[in-house]
Amino acid sequence: MNPVIVVHGGGSSNISKDRKECVRQGIMRAATVGYNILKEGGSAVDAVEGAVIILENDPEFNAGCGSVLNVNGDVEMDASIMDGKDLSTGAVSAVRCIANPIKLARLVMEKTPHCFLTDQGAAKFAASMGIPQIPGEQLVTERSIKRLEKEKREKGAQKPGCNKNLGTVGAVALDCKGNVAYATSTGGIINKMVGRVGDSPCVGSGGYADNNIGAISTTGHGESILKVNLARLTLFHIEQGKTLEEAANLSLGYMKSRLKGLGGVILVDKTGGWVVKWTSTSMPWAAAKDGKLHSGIDVGETTTVDLA
Repeated sequence: MNPVIVVHGGGSSNISKDRKECVRQGIMRAATVGYNILKEGGSAVDAVEGAVIILENDPEFNAGCGSVLNVNGDVEMDASIMDGKDLSTGAVSAVRCIANPIKLARLVMEKTPHCFLTDQGAAKFAASMGIPQIPGEQLVTERSIKRLEKEKREKGAQKPGCNKNLGTVGAVALDCKGNVAYATSTGGIINKMVGRVGDSPCVGSGGYADNNIGAISTTGHGESILKVNLARLTLFHIEQGKTLEEAANLSLGYMKSRLKGLGGVILVDKTGGWVVKWTSTSMPWAAAKDGKLHSGIDVGETTTVDLA
């Protein structure tokens, strides 16, 4: 199998010109790191985790450092990961004071009999696994503080069609053994209630991976994505014989028409085909396959470069 990785940096409204280049560089870097893991014989799970860690560490994206703030001005993060080989999965929600929730989600998958840990239980487990606690302020950026202040003034947080609350990061991959995986991580939506959890840690909504079909990671209005089970719905269309493009258009179209919910998906199938689709204004994405790195932010705009 020729390995493939696709990553996204979240559906969003217009990304300001001064941020666009940083966002583009970040998303390309994440895809390159994931692709190099695959080329060296690493698993799809290794690759999606590695790519998402890059995005969690990048303050431009709503995950890890740079996560949006809840109503109290704190960071609470959600993440999930899944191995398409045996459908094993790990997820965490409402976690605080760790740098990389996706690492913790993978440990839930591999080191516990469970699929999903939350809040204090997740924190205890993280400590038992030797994951260092960091001061919560280290995850808070100046930009996040300003965005929360603006949100509190405007009070527009919960509208499904609202474009500014769609940030998530995610990755899907196919490795040389034919295994697929997904990883999704987020800080959620600005000014959310304490303890609010969206789609990102919920398997079937924030992502899904099954070697018999493919892998998907979603982004967008979390409540809308949860209501339609966006990830599994898209893969269901593929199982019914739809192309990747048709499946993505159908499920995103349904979410928009039924709920006015906006979002995006990245998909890879078991043969190495891939697609990126979104109904939000933009969605930073990058895909690496056959030594080429494709990327874009806005509809109809793709650049391709050779990977060394």
